[in-house]
Amino acid sequence: MRSLGHSLLIACATVAVGCSAYQQYQLDRLHGDERVRDREVAAVAAGAIDYDMQVRPILESRCVVCHACYDAPCQLKLGSPEGIDRGANSDRVYNGRRLRQTELTRLFEDAQTAAGWREKDFHPVLNERAQTREVNRDAGLLHRLLELKRSHPVEPGALLPDDVDLRLRRADQCPTVAQLRRHERKHPEWGMPYGLPGLSAREHEIVTRWLEEGATHRRPPALPEGLRAQVAEWERFLNQDSAKARLAGRYIYEHLFLAHVYFDASGSPPTFFELVRSRTPPGQPIDRIATRRPYDDPGVARPYYRLQPVREAIVAKLHLPYRFDAARMQRWQALFHDAAFEVAALPSYAPEVASNPFVAFRALPVQSRYRFMLDEAEFTMMTFIKGAVCRGPIALNVIDDQFYVFFVDPDARTQLHDGEFLYRNAESLSMPAEASSNARPIATWLRQSRHEKTFALAKQQALREDFSGGRKATLDLLWDGDGHNPNAALTIFRHFDSASIVKGMVGAPPKTTWVLGYPLLERMYYLMTAGFDVYGNIGHQLSTRAYMDFLRMEAEFAFLISLPAQARQTERQFWYRGARERVYGDIVKELARIDVESGIRFETDQPKLELYRMIWDRLEGVREDRFGLDDPRIPGPLAASLRALAAVKGAPLQWLPQMAFLYVPDAPTGAQVFTLLRNDGRSNIASPFGEEDRRLPLEDTLTVASGFIGSHPNAFYVVERARLGDFVRQVAALGAEADYAALQVGFGVRRTDPDFWPTSDRLVEIYREGWPVEAGLIDLARYENR
Repeated sequence: MRSLGHSLLIACATVAVGCSAYQQYQLDRLHGDERVRDREVAAVAAGAIDYDMQVRPILESRCVVCHACYDAPCQLKLGSPEGIDRGANSDRVYNGRRLRQTELTRLFEDAQTAAGWREKDFHPVLNERAQTREVNRDAGLLHRLLELKRSHPVEPGALLPDDVDLRLRRADQCPTVAQLRRHERKHPEWGMPYGLPGLSAREHEIVTRWLEEGATHRRPPALPEGLRAQVAEWERFLNQDSAKARLAGRYIYEHLFLAHVYFDASGSPPTFFELVRSRTPPGQPIDRIATRRPYDDPGVARPYYRLQPVREAIVAKLHLPYRFDAARMQRWQALFHDAAFEVAALPSYAPEVASNPFVAFRALPVQSRYRFMLDEAEFTMMTFIKGAVCRGPIALNVIDDQFYVFFVDPDARTQLHDGEFLYRNAESLSMPAEASSNARPIATWLRQSRHEKTFALAKQQALREDFSGGRKATLDLLWDGDGHNPNAALTIFRHFDSASIVKGMVGAPPKTTWVLGYPLLERMYYLMTAGFDVYGNIGHQLSTRAYMDFLRMEAEFAFLISLPAQARQTERQFWYRGARERVYGDIVKELARIDVESGIRFETDQPKLELYRMIWDRLEGVREDRFGLDDPRIPGPLAASLRALAAVKGAPLQWLPQMAFLYVPDAPTGAQVFTLLRNDGRSNIASPFGEEDRRLPLEDTLTVASGFIGSHPNAFYVVERARLGDFVRQVAALGAEADYAALQVGFGVRRTDPDFWPTSDRLVEIYREGWPVEAGLIDLARYENR
């Protein structure tokens, strides 16, 4: 029977390949051979559809919301003409099982033309045969999939058919146009937008006409004179000739290569740029250097740091705005150019040097490096989340669902901020990425374990020396933002396979908290951002996850230093209930050893809550309160209902989605949006495996925040003020899936609801109106079907 089944499988595959080949032959016979087309034009013909003005807004609001990141189905990125021209590829970027690193396929980096992408096995979604209106429709994959949805629309308000698979780990179906007829017969419900309502008649007409006309687009316009001048000024600053300036430029680039740089917030939205390495100096066209990591050998004697306009749609899950202005330049001048240090020789790009910032940037003062990162700490840590991790349950189950982050004062007297101490221990501070993207998991794990234990012992000795002579840990050890910087306190939320970070102490007091000093913050950055390769093999991904375990524990135990000795042990045991630490128990023992006495006076039997209140008071002048419910724009009755919602805890919350937007269309000050974040309770997060076995729904909490937190909503709720009390009562009474279904009927907007697109559009409109710099398109790939 096994042999028969195998034979049938081979026979079916042979038939499918034969059918595909026949369809390819038919297309070639009827419409000519495929030929890559140059679709860029100098100007739009009179009466023709304009991509930028008419088509782009439709594609962004209906298609880019699922086709923007590394997890875009079939690698089809629709946020730019170049992405549309590139087309689709069936290889998965997110693959936690591959034994070897895979080929890089980053748009705008790893190929520059559609022809280059065809050589990398990307197939077209636009017609590349004879350019007639009829052929552009019939031989164009994009048009055919839009027509498939038009022929098989979703049933309004109903659950989607079982055939429509919404799992993130589903097997992508990436048919070529020659394979599409069979695909249409097999999956008639899979038209685009996938699992969502189709385009309106007007939207469909505009896109169809554009495709019929050849899907052309205008070449990007020249930058206005004012922007060109600012770009030139910053490129001069970043590319000065002294060794100090070149080392500083390299450090800045390696920390900002993901940034969306902007100069002026008055635009709506501003014009964003990315910082790239180029073979050519300022004043010449950019010749981009594409390497696997930002610190890899550029292959030229001197790379130049250039500002290139961002050409893709701005999506919230990838958007990392960073302002360049006169104050920033003055700050960096003081930190990196005026500071008293010498650079005898520039560091090499050898992996053991370039992957270790404590070696590569030894000459830069630690104080300068740390303050550079602290100035925009939210951005620094947001890169861990918005970098390559468009999808990452394994990467993200290393953190709790809600916790605060504070920082060691850069002026604190500690050897951990001493450059020579860090250089002496540089080998112990090396990153998993030194082993490349083809890391051997066991060998890399053993090496990192040894290094972590060695550094733990060195750190404990340094702390004993720092706190000798009766010195104790006090609140003065925590950075207060220098009295003006709201980056002093951050809150991180995990939403299962995505995460968010915001300024302020948001939500109820969390179970755990991190305290980061310079070496810990820098290691996290080079582990999770600069050194992480989403195209890497399983060994690289697992070693990164395992090393982050160590860094998380270091950060948690640094917070415990401020608590009384007995409370430290109690908290640690609570955080790691049931954890099996036998594999690296001796390392945990050293990390958890705290030989520093707290000098903070506590008056209750809940010292952690007391400590949170003390920190809250200490940061009074720099607190970011925009997400709180005390905003005067939220009237008392509305705020009271929202606080009652936030007070719901435990079992009812397990029926809610991880993240949802609550839209109150008739708020007194205009329509308002609130974010609902379910914070899952767990006994511990000590292992990447068996997470569901550690779930404790009775410990779930709910954060209700004003405005937008997160970019991957699972649900929209539309609740008028008069019905908000009913909504809260129904949430508090949830006890089964049927109860949630009733909540959905009364307040939810299903994927198939006729109001789905109007609601989504309105939310994005509110987001952009209120926060034009940080707003972006929200991602709908995780929207529920319940």
